[in-house]
Amino acid sequence: MIRLTASLLASTLAGLALSAPASAQDTPSDPRMSHAGGDRISGMPFATRSPVLARNGAAATAHPLATQVAIEILKSGGSAVDAAIAANAALGLMEPVGNGVGGDLFAIVYDPATQQVYGLNAAGPSPRSLSYEQMLEEVGGPDGSIPPLGVLPVSVPGTVDGWFAMHERFGNLPMEDILAPAIGYAEDGFPVTQLIAYYWNRNMSIFAERFEAGEIQEFDNARMTYLNEQGEAPAEGEIFTNPDLANTLRRIAEGGRDAFYEGEIAETIDAYMERIGGYLSAEDLADFSSEWIEPVSVNYRGYDVWELPPPGQGIAALQMLQILEPYDLAGMGFMSADALHVMIEAKRLAFEDRARFYADPDFADIPVETLISEAYADERRSLISPDTARESVPHGDPAAIEHGDTTYLTVADSSGMMVSLIQSNFRGMGSGLVPDGLGFMLQDRGELFSLDPDQPNVYAPGKRPFHTIIPAMVTRDGQAWMSFGVMGGAMQPQGHVQILTNMIDFGLNVQDAGDAARWRHQGSTQPTAPVTEAGGLGVVAVESGISEEVREALRARGHVIEDGDGGFGGYQAIMRDPETGVYAAASESRKDGSAMGY
Repeated sequence: MIRLTASLLASTLAGLALSAPASAQDTPSDPRMSHAGGDRISGMPFATRSPVLARNGAAATAHPLATQVAIEILKSGGSAVDAAIAANAALGLMEPVGNGVGGDLFAIVYDPATQQVYGLNAAGPSPRSLSYEQMLEEVGGPDGSIPPLGVLPVSVPGTVDGWFAMHERFGNLPMEDILAPAIGYAEDGFPVTQLIAYYWNRNMSIFAERFEAGEIQEFDNARMTYLNEQGEAPAEGEIFTNPDLANTLRRIAEGGRDAFYEGEIAETIDAYMERIGGYLSAEDLADFSSEWIEPVSVNYRGYDVWELPPPGQGIAALQMLQILEPYDLAGMGFMSADALHVMIEAKRLAFEDRARFYADPDFADIPVETLISEAYADERRSLISPDTARESVPHGDPAAIEHGDTTYLTVADSSGMMVSLIQSNFRGMGSGLVPDGLGFMLQDRGELFSLDPDQPNVYAPGKRPFHTIIPAMVTRDGQAWMSFGVMGGAMQPQGHVQILTNMIDFGLNVQDAGDAARWRHQGSTQPTAPVTEAGGLGVVAVESGISEEVREALRARGHVIEDGDGGFGGYQAIMRDPETGVYAAASESRKDGSAMGY
């Protein structure tokens, strides 16, 4: 049975290898950390830069070169979807610590032609040959857990099919043109950025330790793909190439989605998994197709906030917003103890429902409309005391009302189309397994299944696991207002709510809303836990921008407050002025990314 050490579990976030300071150099022991940054004459005191303003198109991603790729595609006549696919392909190369073609994808697209939002679920299921009983045997019985590495958490990669589903519906340029920039960078090389270099080294070091412990079945391929000639992860500024990934992307560009799911790539994955004792097969790949789904929304102070329904966790953000709607957050004050208290308590309530009800809707009846309803929010809100944090939080009973490290990017084009896209291998770089000669790592998303047979998220063959990655879109009066996302496991719904309240309640601009200090509550029941568990008080990690006075006021209400460890996600956004059509794009300082426009 594969287990993470207690110290590693405590410091990992879903989708990241380790939560950590923003770079390997800027650690708390670095004397430079004792000095504050420079002052800006405009914007908020904590602002890192102004929003990027543009008329014809904009892009914001977690890597400057990927953002540039998106802009180039837009300038070449590509749609926002074309540019999003091109940027995602580049990020799979340049930011392998968070995403790649071995992972899953979700997207929300605003189409100005129909003035509608469309949702795409490109999440792959578990292998059909791995039964529940066999999974229990593999992990040592019902008290075991699905490991984060190796063959057991591997599920079908959905990203490539998601690309082609989006392209078929909204694309302009041929896929050969769209994937050409990523192929070129994979062959010719690119310089590795600071934060990505840090996580790259951390991931590969952890993989090496887990391989020596027998927790990864094969690791030579990952070493050959992701280490340099000296056997080390590339350092900041080092030129990295991935010719195997270039060949894989070229096959996809020429042969379409079938080249990945039914052709040579599928056969290679099948043979590799059989060789190392895995379960993912060519049949699993051939049977997969992504799914267009209806996004769901709530109206928060005149803004329609759109998220995707389960198996993702997006509706947790909507539940939180519904709970918060009657509170006068603006009157309470920006970053005040009163405002943070009710936001934290709303998160705790929503996340207990997340643990109990969110799962693959093909296998469970999920009361989505009730969970995000005003009536249900009224019931849950009644559990919040203005003066005291609850010691424990139960999940709700919607039937009583109903009667019965990830990457995020956003692109907008001259037509007004906006794309909100998130893509991930789940925990860091993924499972540790790289199929022979393909240049990418398979995801480990299957770790997020429960083994409790009473859980709707219980493991089953051919089932999609609970998902943490969530894109978001906001419309107002039927027009796109903002496309945005916040990376980082369970931080994502919390981050979505903090961004929206920063802008809607407290009047921050699209850049300042991301640069503002964040909080992150940990300790809610997880979707992998038995249904008998209930969330305790937990811990609230806060960034340095939250004052000591506010921290003490929160402690007086019963919250456990600690300094943040760097795991506050990463944010990109594009906002559109409905009168002028001008885009304002943002990419926060916690990541290596950038926003651009033209």
